[in-house]
Amino acid sequence: MSATHKIRDSVVVITGASSGIGRATALRFAKAGADLVLAARREPALQEVAAQCRKHGVRALVVPADVTDSEAVEALADAAVEAFGRIDVWVNNAAVSLFGALNSTPLEDFRRVLDVNIMGYVHGSRAAVKHFRRQKTGVLINVSSVVGEVPQPFTASYSISKAGINALSASVRSELFLEKLQDVHVVTVLPPTVDTPLFDEVANYTGRRVVPMPPVYSPQRVAATILKGAKKPQHEMPVGQVARQMLRQHRISPATAEKMMAKQVDKKHLSRTEPSRANAGNLYEPAPYKSADVQGGWDGRKRQAARRLLTLAALGGGTLVAVPVAIKAGKATLAVAATQASRKLSANAGKKALSKVGGRR
Repeated sequence: MSATHKIRDSVVVITGASSGIGRATALRFAKAGADLVLAARREPALQEVAAQCRKHGVRALVVPADVTDSEAVEALADAAVEAFGRIDVWVNNAAVSLFGALNSTPLEDFRRVLDVNIMGYVHGSRAAVKHFRRQKTGVLINVSSVVGEVPQPFTASYSISKAGINALSASVRSELFLEKLQDVHVVTVLPPTVDTPLFDEVANYTGRRVVPMPPVYSPQRVAATILKGAKKPQHEMPVGQVARQMLRQHRISPATAEKMMAKQVDKKHLSRTEPSRANAGNLYEPAPYKSADVQGGWDGRKRQAARRLLTLAALGGGTLVAVPVAIKAGKATLAVAATQASRKLSANAGKKALSKVGGRR
């Protein structure tokens, strides 16, 4: 069991801090009393986040950086140490995504996703661990995704990158174990669908508009898990019950889980009524700056009760809501979690929850 780490007066570096999960995480740490070093490609957005953080009485340093540039990431770490004397927590979060069938996706775009999402995390991990080794303490948090273990169709590059992040975390953790650096930790955070601007900024070659699969979690919910990981590090931290169920059933019956995921992506993740032109999204240039874009407007702040209702009633949309109930002859028998209890729930309440979680207002 790892010791609890103090957050107040700690120094936290966050990449991808200009919007979404990164921005929510910066604000969460600021409220907890941590000093922040904020990195992303969009300096105006970073300056706004820094100003919001400073309202909580903490210090915030803005360092514009592209995580694919190893020298820029090293400079980010050096700037943090120069300003605050150390780094206590490093959050690798900057990422991009791409939707498209394998043979319809430009190879240069495929490579770009891997470059940002894998090499960006490699650069961040190298920079952070170098300082942690010297300090003999520190927490590296890699924000991955459930799709790193439960891959989706039409997102091969993104799924590969998240699986790579999971492997990176485990490999670095093993190195630190062999070096007996017991107070240097590596945490992997695994969110399901999150309400961020990503879905409006994503590269898309499917011909269909990308929409988030319900139930949609808020960036603040992910930020709370990241903060928890910094306080009391764990190897793997799924965000919410939906993520835990998805991971559990994929490990028990991968073939069943993958088929379910494929059907849900086709039904819930890609619009059947709204077309989309082929575009590279924010792969090469950041999206136009919009003020206060923590969330993407997809109702990510839904009540936990609504998410439970969707899960129990098998209305989980883009999530895998079947859970293992028995193992017979070495094979997992899966049953959809529409139990007797869920059947007694009001049909109107179920419809109301689904409409709230499933789309924009």
